[in-house]
Amino acid sequence: MPEQSVPRARALATRWLGVGLAAVIAVVTLGLGVTGRLTLYISPESVWFACTAAVVTLAGAIWSCALPLGEEGDHGHDHGHATDAADDPDHFAAPASSRRTLAGVGAVAGGVIATGVVAAALVLPPASLSVELAMSRAGEQTALFVGADTVALGVADTSTFGVGDWASVFAASTNTAAYDGAPVTLTGFVTPGKAGDDGVNLTRLIITHCVIDAQTAVLPVTVDPDDYATGQWVEITGTVRADADGKLHIEPTDVVAIDEPGDPYEY
Repeated sequence: MPEQSVPRARALATRWLGVGLAAVIAVVTLGLGVTGRLTLYISPESVWFACTAAVVTLAGAIWSCALPLGEEGDHGHDHGHATDAADDPDHFAAPASSRRTLAGVGAVAGGVIATGVVAAALVLPPASLSVELAMSRAGEQTALFVGADTVALGVADTSTFGVGDWASVFAASTNTAAYDGAPVTLTGFVTPGKAGDDGVNLTRLIITHCVIDAQTAVLPVTVDPDDYATGQWVEITGTVRADADGKLHIEPTDVVAIDEPGDPYEY
């Protein structure tokens, strides 16, 4: 490669790793927001913020591209080391060369990884978190998380409870009799129940801000485990019942297999 081409290639790589990747991510974010699929990754309350940030990022990227190539790396001042280097040009030559080589390798590796992540975002279709992930996170903690602060334990008005709210009640209620007989209509997917239990779990992933903090809510349901495959989405209508030992479970009156909903999470 001609010597004059090296600075240009370096400037192009720097611009791609900076504003280039940021612009692509901003476009992907806006596309997901417009099509309503951004909620597969973040909570609905955060969509407006993410889209606003994407617009600002895209505007900044467009403005940055108006600058001459390589100017973003020009500090515009002299560091004042030219005289010292001239006096002893070989003093730090070897260490500086090693550092430059290591920095170059790190930059290339980071650039390849970042480009791969962005390419995956463009090529792969948006998808919800897997059933396997939900099962692996089940049991990490007993009482939930998001929504738990709105559950008034001991109060029998459960008309607006979702799977996450009921999971908090099932895990933390000390007066389970207060919920015995409460009607429910809930949507989730089927996962295996505990060993020895006569039934399955109705499961839902609950997110606070984004899929990174997703937690699993499970509710024991008395149905034949052979009736529904693991991962099958169902809508269950039934009643909350308290066992003799005080544990709660759902006794269904109707179970309908459904497709995965457009918004598979609770918040």
